[in-house]
Amino acid sequence: MPGERRAGVLLHPTSLPGPFARGDLGHEAYRFVEFLAAAGCSVWQMLPVGPAGDGGSPYQSTSAHAGCPELISLDWLRDRGWLQAVDPARSRAEHLQAAGAAFCAAPAVDFPDFCIREAHWLEDFALYSALKVAHRGLAWTAWPKGERNRNRRALASARERHAAALAQVRFEQYAFFAQWQELRDYAHRHGVRLFGDLPLFVAHDSADVWAAPEAFLLDENGEPTFVAGVPPDYFAADGQRWGNPQYRWDWHEANGFAWWRGRVGTLAGLFDLLRIDHFRGLEAVWMIPAEAPTAATGFWQPVPGARLLAAIREALPDLQLVAENLGIITPEVEALRTQFDLPGMVVLQFAFDGDGSNPHLPHNHDRGDVVYTGTHDNDTTLSWFSGLPDATAQRALDYLGQPGEAMPWPLIRAALASVAALAVLPMQDLLGLGGAARMNTPGTTIGNWGWRLAPGQLAPALAARLRSLLDLYGRA
Repeated sequence: MPGERRAGVLLHPTSLPGPFARGDLGHEAYRFVEFLAAAGCSVWQMLPVGPAGDGGSPYQSTSAHAGCPELISLDWLRDRGWLQAVDPARSRAEHLQAAGAAFCAAPAVDFPDFCIREAHWLEDFALYSALKVAHRGLAWTAWPKGERNRNRRALASARERHAAALAQVRFEQYAFFAQWQELRDYAHRHGVRLFGDLPLFVAHDSADVWAAPEAFLLDENGEPTFVAGVPPDYFAADGQRWGNPQYRWDWHEANGFAWWRGRVGTLAGLFDLLRIDHFRGLEAVWMIPAEAPTAATGFWQPVPGARLLAAIREALPDLQLVAENLGIITPEVEALRTQFDLPGMVVLQFAFDGDGSNPHLPHNHDRGDVVYTGTHDNDTTLSWFSGLPDATAQRALDYLGQPGEAMPWPLIRAALASVAALAVLPMQDLLGLGGAARMNTPGTTIGNWGWRLAPGQLAPALAARLRSLLDLYGRA
């Protein structure tokens, strides 16, 4: 895809319409692919699709490999005879339990092959999930010592006690990956490529850290000694203290980055493009002492990002990577991105502060960029513009040629007119929605990730309007 002019839409599958609390990989996902194709869009970008963590955040997943069970289509399970009916009055978890029992009684013929192929992460994730339920949601560091420290006898006993729970997790992951591949094939037949997200860090309370504590900077009790985040920036005055454990990069390098190659390999089986979230962390990471209450206290520490990227490229030469190079970006970070010829990101909502040298202004874009009106961490364009100081708003209007159209369409046009090869538009901007539709506010843990499309919003008229613009700007 490098060099081809394309357009895409940013929409997480949980935002699709449906009768349950979150959207899924069912009929509405297929309707969205058809909407993209009708509009001339060839990229569907989404957020991480692993099991969501606290507050529903896809960036604090309990696994770097597993799919989110909430994305499993219940209609798909019913169509294959593993569910008798889909009742919106019952929870998705109840439906999955019922389907799991039916499936285990008569599993799909390719289920054993799936379990063998994915065993390198699936078995640890299944046991972690079962133990977390058994211990009423406690983090793995609070489990009994034998299970916490992965004593061989303790784990063997746990597998025997929780055999039914393990079988349920294996079924759910089989269903997710089977559904995903069917949706991906459908998208490809409609000329649509899937664009995923690779968070640089993983959650502390996850199967990944529990299964490989030696890969992270932890103390004797399994608690992080340093955590990840970023110093004060545009998004947060005190910085962002994410709390993820920092990696033991010497261990990863000594092992040929096998842990990373496996992690990225799983995502390469799901996506055609992959955004490396917090790319600057592959040049240096902001080390926050675990006891520090905010991210204001910390220091930058270099990491072997070039050697990691070389290992990934050698293992997965066809995977197209995109660098999320927003925030505090140094010449060294840009040199790393350039060394591996990775597209970077430009965001038009950041363009109108400062002077004409602002890299987010369209006249400074590069053909290798991916341009956005805003990202999942930004306000919607309509709300952003309404909140600008008068001088900044006037500067934006002057730059955009005093447009007659109301926001957000002038910014959408600017993104599509950019020389950047790929333009990605949040679905909220295409719908002209206000701040209530914002997906995430960085530095906060309440009120995020819940926005949903309403039935009927993917209207043919909207697809036609977008298609005319993509034709005009050579992106259809």
